[in-house]
Amino acid sequence: MTERRFAAFSGVGSALPDVVVPNSHFEAFVDTSDEWIRDRTGIGARHFAPPGQATSDLATEAARNALSSAGMAAEQIDLIIVGTLTPDRHLPAAAVYVQAKLGVSCPAFDLNAACAGFSYGTHVATGMIESGHAETVLVIGAEILSRRLNMADRTTCVLFGDGAGAAVLTPAAEPGVMATDLAADGTLANLLTIPAGGVEQEATPEAVADGRDKITMASGREVYRKAVVSMTDACRELMDKAGVRPDDISLLVPHQANARIMKTVADRLGIDASRSVMDIEEIGNTSAASIPIALDRAWRAGRVHPGDLLLMTSFGAGMAWGATLIRWTAPAPAGAVAS
Repeated sequence: MTERRFAAFSGVGSALPDVVVPNSHFEAFVDTSDEWIRDRTGIGARHFAPPGQATSDLATEAARNALSSAGMAAEQIDLIIVGTLTPDRHLPAAAVYVQAKLGVSCPAFDLNAACAGFSYGTHVATGMIESGHAETVLVIGAEILSRRLNMADRTTCVLFGDGAGAAVLTPAAEPGVMATDLAADGTLANLLTIPAGGVEQEATPEAVADGRDKITMASGREVYRKAVVSMTDACRELMDKAGVRPDDISLLVPHQANARIMKTVADRLGIDASRSVMDIEEIGNTSAASIPIALDRAWRAGRVHPGDLLLMTSFGAGMAWGATLIRWTAPAPAGAVAS
């Protein structure tokens, strides 16, 4: 009888552009201030990619950092999954550029679940490893959202930043990825969207002039409400499925969308703020990259230890959301100070 295979996180890494953009930057474009942005979102700054830097560049850097943390060579990768809504080009996938930059030969594809991209990618990678169809999977969330922002829309332009995060998943004898949960509701698709630029509506000069080729949010209040309810429910369902209580969770790693959303989700789950990662102040909302960036930074800061139970949850356009429960097995990074 064949022993069951499980998937586990063997390494994480992240990459951020060098350009740091403070809240004051937006005062020249819209009616806003540092105080207004911090009070409503918890964001103080974000990183913007300079001209010439592509999504695959950030993804490749994050991938190399993840491989280094796992002590693995790029040649060991046999599948690359990139979650992104801002690929280098419509065609081909950003993942194939990452593959080429890493100098490897393996299947590579993108998936677009917006801010839930890393949750979806982790679910797919886990299934591929557990079924024996892959051995070492690189899951990346990468975005350059700054080039999809309408700088005249203060409800969206202050929220997003650029960056990439990556994780290396490998087979394990014991469950590392213990459970995953994914969901979507396409009836709410128009709440958060980029209207023009696809085949439904081309990015004509008129569409560009109207900002329809940029991120548009129809109702921030409805997105907020749906995000809180969906992430909370997904986490509860996952914990119930795994027989885990809130007190068992070592660290909650939520999608870094909004400080108020993250705090409300943690409160509703009964998870103390000291056991929740809130990395949004310096990073902003990096969509599919936010969870792996937050996870990597928490790990390198000594907040994640072998044996810890981590609960990750996301929510984004689509509307799409998900949750992942993992038992951390990777060792602490060199020089980390436990906290």
